[in-house]
Amino acid sequence: MWISGFRAVTRALKDNKFTLKSYFKVTSFCKYSNTCNMAKKALVFLGPGAEEMEFVISVDVLRRGGINVLVAGLPDANIIKCSRDVNIKPDIGISEATSQGPYDVIVLPGGLGGSKAMAESSLVGELLKQQESSGKWIAAICAAPTALKAHGIAIGKTVTSYPAMKAQMEDGGKYNYKEDNVVVDGNIITSRGPGTAFEFGLTIVDKLVGKDKASEVAKAMLLCY
Repeated sequence: MWISGFRAVTRALKDNKFTLKSYFKVTSFCKYSNTCNMAKKALVFLGPGAEEMEFVISVDVLRRGGINVLVAGLPDANIIKCSRDVNIKPDIGISEATSQGPYDVIVLPGGLGGSKAMAESSLVGELLKQQESSGKWIAAICAAPTALKAHGIAIGKTVTSYPAMKAQMEDGGKYNYKEDNVVVDGNIITSRGPGTAFEFGLTIVDKLVGKDKASEVAKAMLLCY
């Protein structure tokens, strides 16, 4: 079916003719091939005091990977001052994020202030619970896994975080803890900090688009993956 569909696509494009028969062959081809898949969609939270390296690197790598990224600001779409006084303008406010989904991945950058804002936001909690119940990806880096804990997300999973957050993540026995740069358990991706942000972003690209694409993005940035 794949070969037949591919021939139908190329022939129809060459002849500039799309019959009903070729239409069904094309749609069958798209069903079984990644070639016609729509781009994946990511939602990235941005709260006051977010770690700007983790935020920017994650968004940059995902967009290089062909993923559509939407940035939701907490509490709204006004300019956010990050942890090192870098100002970033979100695309939308958090209240608008529910109507823009579904998302293939929700990403939580770290930074103490940003993580606290995410942990205290009921809207963030609702979005994360919907994402988890649908089995879609959730990714958190640095201090942001503490926001997952605050909302009861990924209970029983193996996670990592910024080293200073280890005791908080282990407290209560809700998580297994590892000190790897990036940890993937089921639909949960966690990472350690600014120095692991590239690997974090590339792992998300790998899981959403494929390892070949992640390797291609890494090579273009002179990184190994």
